[in-house]
Amino acid sequence: MKILLVHQLYGSSAPSGENTAFEAETELLSGHGHHVSVFTCHNDELIRRGRIGMLWAALASPWNPFAVRRLRKRILETGPDILHVHNTFPILSPAVYYAARKTETATVLTLHNYRLFCAAGIPLRNQIPCTECLDEKSVLPALRYGCYRGSRPATLPPAAMIALHRGLGTWRSQVDAFIALTPFQREKMLQAGLSRERVHVKSHVMPEPFPPVIPWERRCSRMVFIGRLSVEKGARTLLDAWRLWGKDAPGLLIIGDGPERGGLEADVHRAGLGRRIRFAGYLSTADVMAELARSRLLVLPSLSFEGFPMTVREAFSAGVPVAASRLGALPDIVREGRTGLLFRPGSPEDLRHTLARIWHHPELPLMAQRVRREAVRLFAPAVQHRRLMDIYTAAIRTRRQRR
Repeated sequence: MKILLVHQLYGSSAPSGENTAFEAETELLSGHGHHVSVFTCHNDELIRRGRIGMLWAALASPWNPFAVRRLRKRILETGPDILHVHNTFPILSPAVYYAARKTETATVLTLHNYRLFCAAGIPLRNQIPCTECLDEKSVLPALRYGCYRGSRPATLPPAAMIALHRGLGTWRSQVDAFIALTPFQREKMLQAGLSRERVHVKSHVMPEPFPPVIPWERRCSRMVFIGRLSVEKGARTLLDAWRLWGKDAPGLLIIGDGPERGGLEADVHRAGLGRRIRFAGYLSTADVMAELARSRLLVLPSLSFEGFPMTVREAFSAGVPVAASRLGALPDIVREGRTGLLFRPGSPEDLRHTLARIWHHPELPLMAQRVRREAVRLFAPAVQHRRLMDIYTAAIRTRRQRR
């Protein structure tokens, strides 16, 4: 099969789960003998241009005719069976789907977030989930609250993008198949207006070989947090739980960087938790996997709806159970009592109680064995390739019916 993959790459200054997913899927398809080509642009180009780059992004995000023209030329020259899009924000724009108009190329979109209907991409306001724009099928709440980067002017371009393509019927007429990462996300996007028969569910692939599972007794007696240190990831809830736990708290390794890091480190110092909590900062992918594999539990205290966190895929493949917020898609991914634990989001008390209950329990090493088996069942390349081919076949069938 001839497949053209499209992605607006996120900035290289911080790790991106979407970039990782795009690269893994490119490798998956190439490894199974498909003819794969890519059409990409990079956010680093915008950053280098400074204010001019920001202005161009604002103007291009609703509709970029230059991207459409370049992609249309590629499609007509190469004749792909599938145009599979991952991210178009802010430069490529959803206009790229029109590049395949009146061709036999079927179009597929992976929903890594909620940006089709949510200007911020993450349905979160004042540290609690907010789905007003999805529920009301309107961008007015986003403009009223200034949801994108806390600014009404900054929210205007993504809001215009959403309103324009809702009005044009882009998602109804130009995309043949959508890939939601979890059943929860699928339901939310259906409620927002996508067609039920065209929204499929497929999680991420984990490239082989899977990492070796370190025996339980050889692991560090610690938990680990991996992610951007920003409000929606809930790291402050995690630190508050350790403060409540006191002298009996286990070690905690925090991997990642972000705007909240300075304040969090200061809080740890003031609370006298420096010997129990260590900030590792940004690490390479290989180092993240090594530190994760040596840990006994991954903690995911998210305050917002996640798509499908790459860290969960990595933890399962390394045989590390997951404790996650009982929020959004996470209960779809983490099976309580089987592959991990769930706790009330934003509650340090419930988080501390949940973790303390399992930390020395003999069930935790058994969970570690189960999560590795779950990783093979869910994320193995052969499994993911079969699922992706089923979705591509459905997209091609839909495209033929349209024509």
